[in-house]
Amino acid sequence: MAAINLVVFVALTIFSSARGNSDGDALSALRRSLSDPDKVLLSWDPNLVNPCTWFHVTCNQDNRVTRLDLGNSNLSGHLVPELGKLEHLQYLELYKNNIQGAIPTELGNLKSLISLDLYNNISGKIPPSLGNLKSLVFFDVSNNNLCGTIPTTGSFEHIPLNNFENNPRLEGPELQGLATYDTNCS
Repeated sequence: MAAINLVVFVALTIFSSARGNSDGDALSALRRSLSDPDKVLLSWDPNLVNPCTWFHVTCNQDNRVTRLDLGNSNLSGHLVPELGKLEHLQYLELYKNNIQGAIPTELGNLKSLISLDLYNNISGKIPPSLGNLKSLVFFDVSNNNLCGTIPTTGSFEHIPLNNFENNPRLEGPELQGLATYDTNCS
């Protein structure tokens, strides 16, 4: 009986470590895509299985990443599609950095996401996939260089228009069937 308990314990430990690694892998991919002159990501050691010990990362009781707080951290670079693998992420706070490039479509996979705070950063269009995030209640992309049309359907129905302001190439709000989604993005 003790041998069976030991096998079950080892199997659960391996399963838990493998699962935890997916969150660590996603955050490591983000780390590699960013320049960090102030060394706020210094504790992000990719050799650690569990990213819950890293600064600016919050996890739940199952050691799954639920919050990433990197606002006003003097980071530059781009977001990575691997962020869409953070299944339990609820808060993604990356405001006031110098993150360039598009918002990855894969962020639309973050079914638990409550808050996406990207103001003062990025360029490109807002992926339509973000409209499918039923839990999203806060979304701020003001003061960027976004283009296209302000979405108004799905999770965007209750997002105030001022959370999109100061994006000179962003038009809208989107009119169903009347405005193309990628207007002004060439």
